[in-house]
Amino acid sequence: MRTGGEDALGTVIDRYTGYVGTIVWNIIGSAMSTADAEEVVSEVFYTLWRNADKVRPGSLRGYLASIARSRAKNKLREARIDLYLEDDLLEEPDPSPEKRLGDAERAEYLRAALKLLPPRDRDILVRHYYYYETTAQISQDIGIPRETVKTRLKQGREALRKILFREAV
Repeated sequence: MRTGGEDALGTVIDRYTGYVGTIVWNIIGSAMSTADAEEVVSEVFYTLWRNADKVRPGSLRGYLASIARSRAKNKLREARIDLYLEDDLLEEPDPSPEKRLGDAERAEYLRAALKLLPPRDRDILVRHYYYYETTAQISQDIGIPRETVKTRLKQGREALRKILFREAV
């Protein structure tokens, strides 16, 4: 894709459309139409095409998730549909370099802390908080009761809090 190969973009679209679509739908699905979601998914791949040179090797999946979340939230804002308060507060239009560096450092601490959790708990936390999957979706996908997913989310948050607090001290 960095050299402008359209076949490469087609391969990425074939491989990641379901993934990107799930993230977008989890954010805007109950508030907007399927056509709106498809428009956002198209925007994500267009953005990838225009910025292929900025994607670091091995980070394509995360890049697509980040763009999908951002574009879906923007679509809701354009339609004047309220987001959760904390979602609005988390995004700044143009953060300073210092803010971006601080955000990157916090993200690295969080990634390191997540690696210390058992794989299943880590998977549940990432799916719920990063990919916006509901507890019902996670329950169905991994084959455990919904209440167990909720319990693991609570325990995972507590474990992360302890790990991160221990690191900050």
